[in-house]
Amino acid sequence: MSRGEDDIRALLRAARSVAGDPALREAVVEASGLSRAGVDLAFDRHLELDATDVDLARLLQRAGSAEAVFVVLSSNVFVGALRALALARAAAPEVVVRPSRRDPAFARALVAAVGSDRLRLDESLDFAAVTRGELHVYGTDDTIADVRARAKVPVRGHGAGMGVVWISKRASPAEAARLVADDVVVFDQRGCLSPRIVLVEHEDAVAVTVGGGRNADAFAEALHAELEERERTVPRGQLSAEERAASDRYVATMTYACRALVGAAHAIGIAPAGAPLVPAPAYRHVHVVAGVATEDAARAVLTPLAKAITGVGSDDLEAAKRIAPSWARLASLGAMQRPPLDGPVDLRDPYAISSC
Repeated sequence: MSRGEDDIRALLRAARSVAGDPALREAVVEASGLSRAGVDLAFDRHLELDATDVDLARLLQRAGSAEAVFVVLSSNVFVGALRALALARAAAPEVVVRPSRRDPAFARALVAAVGSDRLRLDESLDFAAVTRGELHVYGTDDTIADVRARAKVPVRGHGAGMGVVWISKRASPAEAARLVADDVVVFDQRGCLSPRIVLVEHEDAVAVTVGGGRNADAFAEALHAELEERERTVPRGQLSAEERAASDRYVATMTYACRALVGAAHAIGIAPAGAPLVPAPAYRHVHVVAGVATEDAARAVLTPLAKAITGVGSDDLEAAKRIAPSWARLASLGAMQRPPLDGPVDLRDPYAISSC
C-alpha cells in the first residue's frame, strides 16, 4: 500500500469514528444552518466512507504530487471536508488545513481523529505567506481568483458549480420527481452537484407546443408534492437575508414571465424551452425547462451555462453523456449527491483561471 493510499484509509477510519458523535452533529447543526434532519441525512447517506480500490487508485492519479498542500475549506457542504483532505493527503506527505470559519466542526474532528503530525490545523493560515507546495482552495469563484492573485504557489481551485437533470420522454414523471427530490434536498441544494435545472424531453417531438408538454407539467406537479413531503421529514434549514431575497426574486420572475409552484420551503419555476433560461438559486429551488424536443435542443439550452455545470443526472445516462459537458460527472437520478471517492467532485481543470 502506498503512502497516499495508507493516509486516505486512515482518514476514512477517522471519519467513521466521528460521524456518529451526537455532539459533533449538534455542532454542525449550529454552524451549518441545516436542520438536524438535514445534518443526519448528510452524515448517514452522503459521507463517502466506502471507497473501492479502484476509486482510490483514480483519486491518487487525479491528486497529482506536491511537497505540501495547504487546504482552504468552504462551508457550503460540510462533509466535503473528507474528500478535500483525502485529495490533499493523496497529493502530499504534509497537509495543513484552514477550516471554514463558519462551519469548522467536522474538519476539526477529522484532523483530531487522524492524530498525525503530517495533518494539522492552522485556523489563521495566511495563504499569501505560503512559499512551498500548493494551495487547494474551496469557495466562490471570486475567492479563488483573489487567492490566485496573491498566492506565491500553484492554486487548485474548486469553485461554484451546479447539477443539471435530463428527463427522457420514457421516464415516469412521478418516479423521476421522487428521485430528483432526493438530490435536491440533501445539503439544502448548496452542493456543486445539486440539481438546479431540469430539462424534460417532450413526449412528442413532432408536436412540440408552446406550453411545454404533459410530461413536464406532470413532473413539476409531482416534484412540488415530493418537496412538500420532504419539508416534513427533512426540513430546510435557515436562510440568510440574502438567500431569501434571491428566492423572492426568482419566484417573482417566474410568476410574472412563466409559471411557478411555490411551497412552504421550495419553489419550482416552469418555462418552455424557448424562453430565456433563469437559473434557480439554491436552497430547494428548481427551474424546469419544459418540452425540449431533441438532444440538440438540450445542448443549445445548456451551452450558456456549460462552464458552470459539474454534474448531469438522468434516467438515460447515454443521452446524458451526449448532452453533458465533457468534464461533468454523470449519475442516475437519486444518486447525483453520492459520487465515488475517486477525485474531486468538480472535474473541471482546477488550475484554470476560474473554475466557472
